[in-house]
Amino acid sequence: MKARTNHKKARIEQSRRPKKNPLKAEGIETVDYKDYALLRKFISDRGKIRGRRVTGLTPQQQRQVATAVKNAREMALLPFHSR
Repeated sequence: MKARTNHKKARIEQSRRPKKNPLKAEGIETVDYKDYALLRKFISDRGKIRGRRVTGLTPQQQRQVATAVKNAREMALLPFHSR
């Protein structure tokens, strides 16, 4: 009897690739809350911080980005939400 393979699962596993790390690509070690242009890449059009699965960041970088975005919001560099 022939072994059954799940083609759908195999196709999903093939297409799943890790995202490229945008901070590593630009050579950024630490995230600064004053870097408005960089932080905008990690915020959705609704003003929410994008998740790691979407951005491709490491857990440590994601925490740095979240802290920087929150600091930038407090300093009125970024909006708390956009409509």
